[in-house]
Amino acid sequence: MSDLVLPDYEGACLNNLLPSVAARLLGGTPVLDVPRAARYVILLIDGLGWFPVAEHSHDSDLFAPGLGRAMRLTCAVPSTTATSLTSIGCGSAPGSHGMVGYSFLDPDRRCVVNALTWAGGPADVEGFACEPTLYQRMRSRGITSGCVSLARFKGSGLQRLAFGGAEHLGVETEGDHRAFIGLVTRALRDHEVVYAYERGLDHNGHAHGVGSWQWLDSLVRAEELVTDLVEALPEDTCLLVTGDHGMVDVPKQHQITIEDHPGLMGAWRVGGEPRFRQLYDQRPERLAKAWASELGERAEVWLRDDAIEAGWFGDVTDRVRSRIGDVLVVMQGDWAVHTRNLPKEFGLHGQHGSLTAAEMYVPLFTFGPQ
Repeated sequence: MSDLVLPDYEGACLNNLLPSVAARLLGGTPVLDVPRAARYVILLIDGLGWFPVAEHSHDSDLFAPGLGRAMRLTCAVPSTTATSLTSIGCGSAPGSHGMVGYSFLDPDRRCVVNALTWAGGPADVEGFACEPTLYQRMRSRGITSGCVSLARFKGSGLQRLAFGGAEHLGVETEGDHRAFIGLVTRALRDHEVVYAYERGLDHNGHAHGVGSWQWLDSLVRAEELVTDLVEALPEDTCLLVTGDHGMVDVPKQHQITIEDHPGLMGAWRVGGEPRFRQLYDQRPERLAKAWASELGERAEVWLRDDAIEAGWFGDVTDRVRSRIGDVLVVMQGDWAVHTRNLPKEFGLHGQHGSLTAAEMYVPLFTFGPQ
């Protein structure tokens, strides 16, 4: 068995970022030692992993040189955007907030929900929520928040579950950094906390791979965004820059297709993503044994109760437990398990979701007041 990176939910983990900001603003003791400031901007660069940056240090003028001063955090499990963003926004682990993957079972409706697109999701989004966001709780104590992301994200299921209580300011044209920075500074006029989201690095990592010229170009663009944002922010504002997960490249020959392997067939529902499959079935022990036999050293296959006991999801409520797969397939190395029911998955070069160091560790950079 290979070494899995487990999330540090009680310490250096993404779920403690926003609570630490709130603690500074309210005079409490933060879990993460973020600088004291009057206002905070949290810039989330999708796909900004610790090791992908470190491994391309010759192409990085800001992030790689800054790793020596940065905090190294774990993301939540699985290492995927919807789970990480909700962990930040709710200030809690997936076992509490309920966004337990890229896609997972809604047991009440017996269907798989895509947490990013909300395909298969219920119309009653607030009823699907397992707890209020920290933005909502901070607002009740006099601290207000803004959220800067693409305009089309406004009102989406993920937006409401992860950022409920924050005013949404939408960027109309993706990649327009001037407009992006303008919205961030505008939000700071009314709010003590502003969350901002940039996804170019992740987009090009999925499409072209980590280290491709497109990925490297996005890395440079992200560094330019941070540099320009630092210059534009008021002196009393602290900028916190982090990622939601890392990424690994999966070669075509290491894409395993479920439908081509009889030993992988038979699950009632298939959720998750190619690096972290969540399988639902009334006979999980039988299913886990079949998948473990078929995949061998290419994956670790866990039963849900064992993964919960190992701390993958933090403390898990009864409501959230049944959303997690009965069987969890954690891919090793650069392997992935795809299904023809989701054909777009085959176009993913860079992937994430598993518990490897390249996927689980993210940096936290600080700029501004120290």
